[in-house]
Amino acid sequence: MTDNSGKSSYNRVLLKISGEALMGDQGYGLHPPTVARIASEVQSVHELGVEVCMVIGGGNIFRGLQGSAQGMERTTADYMGMLATVMNALAMQSALEALKIHTRVITAIRMDEVAEPYIRRRAVRHLEKKRVIIFAAGTGNPYFTTDTAATLRASEMSCEAIFKGTKVDGVYDMDPAKHPEAKRYDKVTYDEVLAKHLGVMDASAIALARDNGLPIIVFSLDEPGGFRGILAGEGTYTIVQEK
Repeated sequence: MTDNSGKSSYNRVLLKISGEALMGDQGYGLHPPTVARIASEVQSVHELGVEVCMVIGGGNIFRGLQGSAQGMERTTADYMGMLATVMNALAMQSALEALKIHTRVITAIRMDEVAEPYIRRRAVRHLEKKRVIIFAAGTGNPYFTTDTAATLRASEMSCEAIFKGTKVDGVYDMDPAKHPEAKRYDKVTYDEVLAKHLGVMDASAIALARDNGLPIIVFSLDEPGGFRGILAGEGTYTIVQEK
């Protein structure tokens, strides 16, 4: 994914990570050393000259679906989940700014004292100025996941790919943690992901990516240097795209 000069062939990408990725070995909340490590991964890609935006889930703090399952009204639970993503975004902003990277948190729900509201043209301008953007509060609507928010924002920002950082190094035909014989795909189509229920992202996100021709690259966020390595044409990953 690099040209002969060693520079990434991607100019603008979106990194999607789960809230659980920020927990480290804890069972809940934020683990500051883990947040700092992920920030350093983003820094290494930023140094390549790649424009980076991010979407971070909120599952380490609150999941709307879990709250709904416990009897909470779904819309209220989803809004609580959106607020959890804002907390994670602010933590990541702090870690990135500690590395001297200009960062903006942009939320789909107005909270002017802590973050900017989402205005597409302003967000694009931040990227052009080489600032890292963290999109928070999902789409601003209940019933939509942060996966769908990531695909929506990546499309609006004209990103060339979504990089989804997970605990495994790609997409497998079954859970590799439970099934050692699981096989990893190098490439898989959007329709195969949907038909085989491969769990890359939810169906709405996959369909939106397919309709906009937006590749999804699934890689291990636990591998040091993995994000930059893939942009440098190295490492192990699965790419989801049309044939």
